[in-house]
Amino acid sequence: MNDAASLPVVIVGGGFSGAMLAARLAEQGQASVLIERSEQVGLGVAYSAVLDAHRLNVRSERMSARPDRPADFTDWLALHAPDFADPNGFAPRRLYGRYVQDRLAQTEAAHPGLIRHVKGEAVRIEGETVILADGARLSGRAMVLATGNPPPRPAVAGAAPRRIADPWSPDALSAIAPDDDVVILGSGLTMVDVVLALQAQNWRGHATVVSRRGLLPLAHGAHHDAPLDLPPEALTGALSDRLAAARRLAREHGWRRVMEGYRPITLDLWRAATSAERARFLRHLRPWWDVHRHRIAPEVAAELEALKAAGRLTVIPGRAQAIAADGEGATLTVRTQNGATQTLSAAWLIDCTGPGHDAARAPLTAALIAEGRARLDVADLGLDLDSDGRVLHADGAPDPALFALGPPARAAFWETIAVPDIRQRIEALTRVLSA
Repeated sequence: MNDAASLPVVIVGGGFSGAMLAARLAEQGQASVLIERSEQVGLGVAYSAVLDAHRLNVRSERMSARPDRPADFTDWLALHAPDFADPNGFAPRRLYGRYVQDRLAQTEAAHPGLIRHVKGEAVRIEGETVILADGARLSGRAMVLATGNPPPRPAVAGAAPRRIADPWSPDALSAIAPDDDVVILGSGLTMVDVVLALQAQNWRGHATVVSRRGLLPLAHGAHHDAPLDLPPEALTGALSDRLAAARRLAREHGWRRVMEGYRPITLDLWRAATSAERARFLRHLRPWWDVHRHRIAPEVAAELEALKAAGRLTVIPGRAQAIAADGEGATLTVRTQNGATQTLSAAWLIDCTGPGHDAARAPLTAALIAEGRARLDVADLGLDLDSDGRVLHADGAPDPALFALGPPARAAFWETIAVPDIRQRIEALTRVLSA
């Protein structure tokens, strides 16, 4: 029998979260097994991008994967991609993927034998063992779910030959001809990436974007905005009062400074919020939070504005009702905000509604929920976790050996998709796993 303390940490998912957790554990002398179903480790969906037009949404100076070296990424850019070495700039995501892979490789060279890579798909967890699709069993003293962002869930039921359900699947957009018009469901960051990808393949058509409120991501300013020191009325009391205070501060000091003021304390505010407050936030404020918080590079915003000015990009606030399609095109029926029904026709319908998180349906987590080893949070955002990231059982008891990191942990920590936020969670989890 192996001594439990000598067993590795088994990490399910080899994107940024999983790979950088493995690196930090190795630097603390802790072994891990990194399970990734794709050929490339360290990239995930975001950093598998190949186009220079697909930029980071955070300035390069804030994207170091090393907590002890804030300039690590910008130093790497200066050496490997000097054309993009501006600390204030927004580097291509493909370069960040290379940087993450280099960081992992350097850690493995410095700490040989502490990180083991396994190509495969985790399909079940039994006790302290992860079972892969090929029947392999990997045991550890702890397991971490770092599975990243899943593909979109269909916004409207029904399959269609001219519907692209996962715009990030290989060659998903390759069949779109230069003059094809498209209807895009969702107006967030995925939509932005799809439009940029179409532009890169010499597309000349028109895009009609449909989303519930018709909000587009807002742009970063020319330089980093100093965080505003938020007064008590913006931090405590009724949610409506805090919102009124935030709006007043935005008028007086600029909304970017207000958002920067909230950024370092968002986790504390989320953890302190009641279930009712979280539900109200998600129901009423989330779309506005998302477009202000998850901003895009100024040059990307300028390209979207140019497309709008040229009449090639139209945004419609409304709710998708039904689709119909054949081999020639697709039709989407939309109920607009004024209650009218509008029918949109195009050559293609592209689903850009964002990651389809659904822990109750994903096979790996659905089985854990069914057996009582996990439960959903009350807002139905995902798995319920304690403050250290441990999965909570149906009775509320924390599982001593099962953790979640990155997007799968959003119910507990809310901001878990941007590198600066994930980096903090990696540090906290490394301390727990190394104790």
